[in-house]
Amino acid sequence: MDSLLATFFSVLIAEMGDRPQILAAALALRFGNDRLVIAALALAAALNCAISAVAGSVIDQWISEDPLRLFNGLAYVSAGVAMLWWRRPVDLLSGWNIAPFLTAFLGLFILQFGDKSQFIIAANAAMTPHPVFTGVGGWLGVMAAVVPAIVLKQRLAQILPLPIIRKAGGVLLLLWGVLQAIRAWRIL
Repeated sequence: MDSLLATFFSVLIAEMGDRPQILAAALALRFGNDRLVIAALALAAALNCAISAVAGSVIDQWISEDPLRLFNGLAYVSAGVAMLWWRRPVDLLSGWNIAPFLTAFLGLFILQFGDKSQFIIAANAAMTPHPVFTGVGGWLGVMAAVVPAIVLKQRLAQILPLPIIRKAGGVLLLLWGVLQAIRAWRIL
């Protein structure tokens, strides 16, 4: 249960103000169907989270505890740096002429594949004997971060100070990653 909650909060923080929120909100505006985009997001996120949890459980079998902790720390450090760093604009998929559900599913799946949240989920899954909980926590974190963007669209940015949340979240993830790396090196 600890891995579920830790992953949930980490992924929720990592996804705030991030590109999946922007793309999902834009697709909801474009298609005029929040439920379709939420369903596509749920499927894309579930697939990405499952891939991450499985990858983490495989890594767990190959690596001992201290290198796993270092891997975990590096996942968080890279997530924190990514949140503090400039990010490129989101392709809103306006040139995609396929069914709305497929556009939303494939667009969100591809955008999230290899994203910082996937590394956090994999790193957390490698640290626990229950990677399924980590995958579920990651999925819930993605959904909790992105569904409000779909429903509220541009009003989300008016309600929440996303740039401040993004910077504060980046600092938190970065500090947690540094702490994990220090623990892996047995400095602390």
